[in-house]
Amino acid sequence: MEHVLVTGGAGFVGSHIVDELIEHGYEVTVLDNLDEQVHDGEPDYLNEEADYVWGDIRDQELITKLLRDVDAVSHQASKVGVGQSMYEIEEYVDVNVTGTARMLDIIANEEIELDRFVIASSMSAYGEGEYYCSDCDEPRYPGLRDVEQFEAQEWELFCDDCGSQLDPVPTTESKPLDSDSIYAITKKNQEEMCLSVGRAYDIPVVALRYFNIYGERQALDNPYTGVCAIFSSRIKNNRRPLIFEDGDQTRDFIHVSDIARANRFALTEADAVGRAINIGTGDPTSITELAEELIRRYGEEDELSPKVTNKFRSGDIRHCYADVSLAEDLLGFEAQVSLETGLERLVSWGLDSNATDNTDEAYDEMEEKGLIRD
Repeated sequence: MEHVLVTGGAGFVGSHIVDELIEHGYEVTVLDNLDEQVHDGEPDYLNEEADYVWGDIRDQELITKLLRDVDAVSHQASKVGVGQSMYEIEEYVDVNVTGTARMLDIIANEEIELDRFVIASSMSAYGEGEYYCSDCDEPRYPGLRDVEQFEAQEWELFCDDCGSQLDPVPTTESKPLDSDSIYAITKKNQEEMCLSVGRAYDIPVVALRYFNIYGERQALDNPYTGVCAIFSSRIKNNRRPLIFEDGDQTRDFIHVSDIARANRFALTEADAVGRAINIGTGDPTSITELAEELIRRYGEEDELSPKVTNKFRSGDIRHCYADVSLAEDLLGFEAQVSLETGLERLVSWGLDSNATDNTDEAYDEMEEKGLIRD
């Protein structure tokens, strides 16, 4: 039996990983700081078979002690939120980058031997997804849309060479990383630091680039979390989900249980070592379609409809969904939970969960700081 340290293991993703590992015979120690933005004390879903340590990823003495006692690390601890990261810059960099750097520093200098180190990366590191120009018959990797394009409400991407509208295609791991928010930059830095130190010290590191995660236990009170939770909170409070742009932007939504499985595979599959791997479904879904599905499943279709604002957020991308072939080849991983089934599970859990809708306050804060514009 291997002993795994799961950082952030009391959180949404981390707790599902803990359950998955314990179910398959692993011994698990959890480190979590119970961030007040996410937790109101210890959550009631904690797995009783895990050992819990309440502390901070930046605590050098604590991390050193924990690392000496485990065989592997699943590093999930992170400050999450694209919009919030653009004005809580120091906090995001300190938790995500400095916290990870401290752990790696301990591993390198205290001669910690690990069988595997799995780092939670993010599709946000890509910036825009991958595209194809049919007229030029070539792939394209566009940068961020400029303010003038947003203000003209021209939402799609166009070819720099011929001016034709680009077609979104599955995003491969070889696409250049063009991170477009502080959060994305910190995830890119986490990934690159871990892979670099892994190569230098012969530590078997695997980076998993998560696409848009949803599911049970996602904090419904946190307006900076995933869109499924944000929309759920709005709907449960009889408020219309707010949608930026025209609502036709697409994402790749993957259920948290599939993320947990991918992490378990990453602990043992030798071919994955030293690689960054997409973890998604390969299926794009529009934000409007997602909102409508959630409204219907919560039984509010006669009362609510999505509110398409035609406003834009600084740094938002248009389309990004995963090419999943590398995950299949290197991890033997394929998502098992369809969006239909996953949303049913989310809503079943959400109906019995308390949800304070803090979206308006977060929206006003971002608008005040110039991150949301007409």
